[in-house]
Amino acid sequence: MRQVSANKKMLKNKKIIVGITGSIAAYKTPLLASLLVSEGAKVKTVMTGNAGFFVGKLTFRTLTKNPVYSDLFDPDADFDPEHIALADWCDLLLIAPATANIISKIAAGICDDLLSTLALSVKSEKTMIVPAMNSKMWLKPVTKRNVEALKKDGCLFSGPAKGRLACGQDGEGRMPEPADILRAVRDYFG
Repeated sequence: MRQVSANKKMLKNKKIIVGITGSIAAYKTPLLASLLVSEGAKVKTVMTGNAGFFVGKLTFRTLTKNPVYSDLFDPDADFDPEHIALADWCDLLLIAPATANIISKIAAGICDDLLSTLALSVKSEKTMIVPAMNSKMWLKPVTKRNVEALKKDGCLFSGPAKGRLACGQDGEGRMPEPADILRAVRDYFG
């Protein structure tokens, strides 16, 4: 019982942005957001356009009690450019799931949506990337180079895990379970 109590205090009032990309693994992210909130974290979410094919904004708005951000040029947003305001707000940018696409964009400094622009605005040391992709993509040399470049820049990685993939095969590339990601977040703040 002490361990659970200590863990809940560890994330109390920590400001975490959960970035969600277009991967079937996004179905796990609502549980992750819920676990973070239940441990006292303040959670905001940023979704790419493709993430919306797998999960809905209303789910995250309900779980986090915060708006969901998705547009780089939102005409209804406050005066502050969202990517800078969110970067200044957060203690951790947690991208889960992180597709090969977003990993490549961050490594190359490409900023063509809110999440990739936010990732460039947040200090690398405050960025945790949770890969989720087919093992053929994960094992590709260009993906390995991008991951190594991001690690060298200071980004943290959690996963990927081995197991059953969306294609029905077993391999490395699966997004870790939300409880495992939660442990990685606790370790980051610990």
